[in-house]
Amino acid sequence: MTDDSARADALSAYVDGELDRQRTREIEAWIESDPEASAAVRAYRDQRALLHAAFDTVLSEPLPARLTRRYRLARPVLRVAAAVAWLAAGTLLGWWLRDQRDTPAVTGLPRQAAVAHAVFVPEVRHPVEVQAAEEQHLVGWLSKRLGTRIRVPKLDAHGFELLGGRLLPEAARPGAQFMYQDAAGRRLTLYLSTDVANRDSAFRYSREGRVHVFYWIDREVGYALSGELEKAEMLAVARTVYEQLNP
Repeated sequence: MTDDSARADALSAYVDGELDRQRTREIEAWIESDPEASAAVRAYRDQRALLHAAFDTVLSEPLPARLTRRYRLARPVLRVAAAVAWLAAGTLLGWWLRDQRDTPAVTGLPRQAAVAHAVFVPEVRHPVEVQAAEEQHLVGWLSKRLGTRIRVPKLDAHGFELLGGRLLPEAARPGAQFMYQDAAGRRLTLYLSTDVANRDSAFRYSREGRVHVFYWIDREVGYALSGELEKAEMLAVARTVYEQLNP
């Protein structure tokens, strides 16, 4: 085992809570003195959060009745199968995250969302085209223009209120943006695109400069939540948005 592998194993075990008290103190001292180790720990924690966001709902689904009737699998076998599936999914996503975590995404959706975020978030007098006070009109108007039923997530639980929204131009079909703001003046934007190909609906992450973007595709609409909050906080809000739009 190389030194790099040993370092990675030690940090991974620390994040997973697998070390004894003495070894934990040693690792914590190392993290405090080594910026690379500290960054690696943050990356492992982000990876765990993304894994839970992507697969928790799948793991909680019951096994289809037709399978239990046909194969009569014993409970211990089912538990082993579930564990193998989880490990396989985690390994695949882990390898993907290793190369893709903080690099600009090839797909245009997160880039377009980040650009729209950067353009309109600094606006003081005209951050949105239609105010939140006219939410019903806003939703009806955007639904008609995008050709699909639009819903506006509620982010009050995270301290963010809807400011309003606007219509956005895209290459082939129109898009839209909703903007939210908290008491401290921090802003988030939710970008909606109908100019997407529904090839991959996975919940994904990208970073475009200082802007964190969590995005996914649901049928004919692509969604991207953008903001400059801490990544962990962005993930929590993104999960709320995802759950409300994909109940």
